[in-house]
Parts: sequence; C-alpha cells; structure tokens
Amino acid sequence: MNNKLLNAKASLPAYDRNNLVPRIVHLGFGAFHRAHQAVYTDILAAEHGSDWGYTEVNLIGGEQQIADLKAQDNLYTVAEMSADAWTARVVGVVKKALHAQVDGLESVLAAMCEPQVAIVSLTITEKGYCHAPATGQLMLDHPLIAADLQNPHQPKSAPGVVVEALARRKAAGLPAFSVMSCDNMPENGHVMCNVTCAYARAVNAELADWIEANVTFPSTMVDRIVPAVTAETLDKIEHITGVRDPAGVACEPFRQWVVEDNFVAGRPEWEKAGAELVADVIPFEEMKLRMLNGSHSFLAYLGYLAGYQHINDCMEDENYRHAAHALMLNEQAPTLKVKGVDLARYADLLIERYSNPALRHRTWQIAMDGSQKLPQRMLDSVRWHLAHQRSFPLLALGVAGWMRYVGGVDESGNAIEVCDPLLTTIQAAVNGSAEGESRVKALLGIEAIFGNELPLEARFVDAVMSAYKMLLEQGAKATVAQVLSQK
Repeated sequence: MNNKLLNAKASLPAYDRNNLVPRIVHLGFGAFHRAHQAVYTDILAAEHGSDWGYTEVNLIGGEQQIADLKAQDNLYTVAEMSADAWTARVVGVVKKALHAQVDGLESVLAAMCEPQVAIVSLTITEKGYCHAPATGQLMLDHPLIAADLQNPHQPKSAPGVVVEALARRKAAGLPAFSVMSCDNMPENGHVMCNVTCAYARAVNAELADWIEANVTFPSTMVDRIVPAVTAETLDKIEHITGVRDPAGVACEPFRQWVVEDNFVAGRPEWEKAGAELVADVIPFEEMKLRMLNGSHSFLAYLGYLAGYQHINDCMEDENYRHAAHALMLNEQAPTLKVKGVDLARYADLLIERYSNPALRHRTWQIAMDGSQKLPQRMLDSVRWHLAHQRSFPLLALGVAGWMRYVGGVDESGNAIEVCDPLLTTIQAAVNGSAEGESRVKALLGIEAIFGNELPLEARFVDAVMSAYKMLLEQGAKATVAQVLSQK
C-alpha cells in the first residue's frame, strides 16, 4: 500500500489508525467534507484518543476521488491557505472508501448495516436531497426518486439509500442510526427528515413509522471556505508537503461547526475539537446562510458579470466590498433571530475572509445551482422585508444578478456556462421571453424557486425589475455603485 503521505512535510496522524472503528458512514466525499467534518474528527483522534472513524461513500460521480483515496491507504492532505503561509495536515480517520457504482451498491448498504454504525452524515449539495427548495418537500416526480420507488431495494438517490439501509437494519433487529446533513440549507436536518420520511412512506408505511420513532436528524451549520480543487491547488500542496496528493484539498484557516446535539446512538466529542453542540442550530444556520452565503451569491453573480473571476477580485473593487458589507448588515442581519453574536464583527470577519488572496474562490463555482440556493440565501430575507415594510435594494439586485447570469450571456457577449439542476426549466423561461421585463416575469414564474406568493408582490417585482433594467443599461459595476449610493 502506498504510504508516501506519511513522509509529507505536514502534521501527520500519530495515532494508531488500526484502533479506529468506522462508526460514521459519510455520503459525499467532496472537497468540503474532507476539509471540514473529517478534520474535526481527525483532531479528536490525534489529540483526544478518539476511535471514531469514517467509511467514505460516493453514490454518483467522484469515482476518481475514491480511487485516489484507496490508492494511498485512505490518507489525504488538507492545506490551510493564508496570505502569508500555507500549512498542511494529513487526515487519517478514513477506514474505508466505497463507490456505489464501482464497488457495488450492496457493499455500500452492507457498510451502513454494520452494527457499530451510529451516524450517517451527508454532504451531497442542496440538489442531492431531491426536494423543492421553495417548500423543502420531497419531489416524488424527481427522476431519481421516481426510479427508486420502482426499485426500492436498488436505490440510487441519497434518500433512497438511507431508507433502504434503515429498512435492512430494522429487519435485522439492529438499532437505528442518526442521519446528519452537513449541507448548506436552512434546517438541513428537517429537510433530510422530510425527504427521508416522505420517501419511506411511499415505500412502506410501517417502515416510515419506525424511522419517525427511532431515527434523529440533527441539524448542523457548517462554515469553511473550500474552493474547488484545481491543478494549481495540487501543485501548491505538493510544493509545501513534498508529496503529490490527488485527493488533497485546500481551504481557509477559519472553520466553524454548530451541531444540534440529538443523536440516537452516540457521537464523537466534536466539541473538544472546537465544534459547538447546541439545542437549536436554526438561528446559527440562518445567520450563516444569509450573511455569508447570501453575500457570496450576490458577489458571485454580479462579480462574474463584471468580469471578476474570484471573490478576492471583487473585494478589490471598493463598491463591491461596501455593497457586500451593506447587504450583510442592512438587509440580512435585521432578519435574524440569533442571540449573543456581534453581527457587525461577524460581517467584518467575512469581508476579511473574502479578501484572502490565497483562496482564489471562483465566482463561477459559487454561482452554480442558484435555483437551490436563492430561496434560503435571499428570498426568505425578502419575505421578511416585505412583511416589515422595509426596502431591500441589494437583495433585489442580487436576484436580478442571478436572472442576468442565467440568461447565459455575459456583458461582453460571451456565453456563460450555467450549471443548475433546473437548467431546462430556466432555459425554457429565458428562451421563451424577450430580454427585459418579459424575461424577469418568465423567471419569476418558476414556482420551485419563487413559490406562489412572491411573484404577486408588486414591491418585490418592481424592485427586481428596476435592478434588472439597470444591469442591462449600465452593466454590473455601474449598477452596484449606483444602488450603493442610493442606500
């Protein structure tokens, strides 16, 4: 087995990896999970003698990630990028790695049915839940869900796999596990509970009752900026560690994890590694989704349109930096319920993190999957402002920026590669409407994003329409400057 990483110039796993027990099965071995939850668990093993280990699973895509991980004895590197120095850590808490389509679904389900498994966690992005973002409910007509309901013992969707594993545990007399979403959604535990229970009910009512009685779905708030891995990233990691690691990942030094302490079969003592275990995560989730993710999306659409490739490029434009800060404090912070947090300081820290020149977080990457992100990042806040008779020019500009972006052509006439699970619906709205007012109305008509009420709210429609027309006439940079000057 290739143990080259144990010679890396990095913090290495000094604990006995043979003592680790794979009590957590994680679905979605992407860059974020590698740099976030796995690092907390690795710190526990390294500094507190924890024996909690992972079985890592990719269900769809990411075959190479799993192959790369297996090829180096399930070790990989996490590099922290700051302006002045990079530091690296080799993470050793992965015991096993599986891919549903390479190793077979049965091997994945067998791993989830091992008696000691206490938690199944997920980072599958918002679209992996097969839900309608506007309502949080399972889409029974989603292609993956419809196929799984025809063949529930050979599922492909994450909800289908979780339910089949629970069904097998129930049949074998094994205890249930907790299902922990670590994706960027409000009440992510509730969303996972909704889709799991709705899917189970469509399969078998008795099974659904058992899941509702025995499984918990703790919510989490996760925060660490982890740009998509590029060849340049891997070159830099090799330069600092002396070892080439195709499974490596780079991230900012900051990390935060708030976890609802609601587990049926135990959990690691993540609080010893800096996580916050709380009774109610929702206020923290809303704070992060609206202030961080909402301003990130704002910068992604309007920055991309202006030709800024990275978030730190946007931060060098004084108007963009002030607009992001004003969006956070003037339009997002008032909508929040979180207590005991200095939101002005939080906003300042976010601007500082965005300005990190080492991160090079692409605006195009953040702009992906907007249909899944707009409801919780911007539209929930818009609803608050409408209810409280307050204005929301920057939120309206953010929504207009998304509309301009999904039009598929930037301000220089170049094609934009729009990535979104609702792309066919979005393209139908774009192609079926003339540029301008008609385009805005067509996109507002996508119920899965905007719901039923918002498109009937004249104040919202007018604000978005006005911002959209400014973007068409003046371009993104001038529009950001003008909206900022009017605040």
